[in-house]
Amino acid sequence: MRLIRPARAARQGGARRTRSSALTVAAVTAVLALTATACGPEEDTGAQPGNAASQASDGKITIPDDLKDRLKEHGIDVDRWRNGEWKNWDKDKWLREAKDFVNPIIEDLWDPDRMRDADKSPEKPVDNDISGDTGVTDPTPAPVQAVGVATPYHANAAESGKLLFDSPEGSMVCSATVVQDPAHPGKSNLVWTAGHCVHAGKKGGWYRNIAFVPSYNNQGMSLTELKKATKQQIAPYGVWWGQWAQTSDQWISQGSSVGGQGAPYDFAVLHVTPEKGSTGKSLEETVGSALPVEFDAPAVPKIDTMTATGFPAAPPYDGQKAFQCAGKPGRLSLTAQDPTMYRIGCTMTGGSSGGGWVAPGRDGKPALVSNTSIGPVQAGWLAGPRLGKEAKGVYEAVSKKYAGQ
Repeated sequence: MRLIRPARAARQGGARRTRSSALTVAAVTAVLALTATACGPEEDTGAQPGNAASQASDGKITIPDDLKDRLKEHGIDVDRWRNGEWKNWDKDKWLREAKDFVNPIIEDLWDPDRMRDADKSPEKPVDNDISGDTGVTDPTPAPVQAVGVATPYHANAAESGKLLFDSPEGSMVCSATVVQDPAHPGKSNLVWTAGHCVHAGKKGGWYRNIAFVPSYNNQGMSLTELKKATKQQIAPYGVWWGQWAQTSDQWISQGSSVGGQGAPYDFAVLHVTPEKGSTGKSLEETVGSALPVEFDAPAVPKIDTMTATGFPAAPPYDGQKAFQCAGKPGRLSLTAQDPTMYRIGCTMTGGSSGGGWVAPGRDGKPALVSNTSIGPVQAGWLAGPRLGKEAKGVYEAVSKKYAGQ
């Protein structure tokens, strides 16, 4: 088994190639993997700051002075950033602290080729023994074959989509889910994903160019068909950039691509904005749905079925289509001190990380109760955090940040 990092791809000299990660360690017989496994008014010709853009009277996106100043404090010039400075991953340029998230929009950076090619899974071998509390951990579940989501995806999994971002190793992909916003009922711009899909954890910082594509490849086209597809066909509900991202303090301080460290706190919430400027509709209104989040879901014995959705990208999948696994969850305890995680049998691979897990909430209605965090490379099971007070705190903080807007 191995810890699966975000699926990724890189292009150089017009040809796609896979680059090995600096974090790769010696292979072992069985290893674990952190699965990442993963229009509007007039365009502005410049980079738009995802975390504080506002719309001017002429319909264009402007950069507030306070954000310009904040970017300058970090040595970030918006024009230089747009023209490629974002590719500088020097440790002094890789913003790490929770308060330092910045994500200036670079229009059309995620073009059809770049979206399609973010589909590779770097593998991270680690120790086989992921459970640190065998008295609590349930037996390893039998593999459950992932089933393709019926097309169009919007009719069958409208809240689900693909999360795209850049890392030092290249372009990467995760999965994510539109969730309700208590501050804006019926008009949410909140997206739920895994912490490792937005922040590298204890040895890194915030990823860059983070964008969400709801109902990615809505018609389920093949990779060959996608090579000729337009951006509208690939992203029929638009590309939504992260204005703000927040994950747990535990993930930032403990999260690792090896060993499963930080996995019980591997969740994140994004507030997003459309790439091309406001259409007057929220993300929830655009896709027509958003899931409630359950922070006190029933205990494992009381849950008959959980359904995980994602865009697996590591073989035998190619990252272009949505899949689901459904099964009765068991418990996985990494340490006696950390919260117990949910675990289900599932053959989804790298790229499905961050994808939402849905089960009946305490009111009996479907709710997001977890997200894909870790799973075996040999595609047998997935595990996700049980959402408690830490997750609720992250969720409420992002909601309150934009409550008056």
